[in-house]
Amino acid sequence: MLATLLPDHVAAAESYGDDPAAALFPEEQQLAAAMRPERRREFATARHCARRAGLRLGLPPGPLLPGPDGAPHWPAGVVGSLTHCRGYRAAALALRANARAVGIDAEPHRPLPPGMLARIALPEERAEQRALRETGAAVCWDRLLFCAKEAVYKVWSPLTRAWLGFHEATIALHPAGTFRARLLRTPPDDTAPGVPAVLDGAWLAAPRLLLAAIVVPPAAP
Repeated sequence: MLATLLPDHVAAAESYGDDPAAALFPEEQQLAAAMRPERRREFATARHCARRAGLRLGLPPGPLLPGPDGAPHWPAGVVGSLTHCRGYRAAALALRANARAVGIDAEPHRPLPPGMLARIALPEERAEQRALRETGAAVCWDRLLFCAKEAVYKVWSPLTRAWLGFHEATIALHPAGTFRARLLRTPPDDTAPGVPAVLDGAWLAAPRLLLAAIVVPPAAP
């Protein structure tokens, strides 16, 4: 499913559960040793997806360790993103020559917990939520908004090395399967020249799963 949201130059791999073929490199095993068994299987399968996607880009398999901010530290010349939720794990990778950043997120297709929409949504987003519900589409729009915001953060963070709050980006969801995010925060000085103020993404709703993806194109020469 994920590949349908991504351009051809982005390689994706996904798994609908934990893959028994997923193996960890010794460095990863050290990180996973203290994890609960369920989290360790999730950790291994997500990295197995990343290595499968990497093979499609001609990358040799190798350990994928977290960087200082906890996000994966990708090989030189590569950008990517991991995601996981109940019953789903996925990775998307691209060569840096073809994309500045990739952000994907998966969420269970069910409503957000009570009160959470107010915590993540700006007034204009809450108004849009009311309009979207009136379309009659069988989509949990509040959870989709959360999913899209997570995808936004996953491209903002590697480009800026800075935090982005839920209220620092406003998102317009389009029923046709796209969304547009407008960033309300300026990147830290000199750390991310040319970070786009507007990000375009795509989303997909399946009976049990919501997916959102953003690919930031290379900077203009």
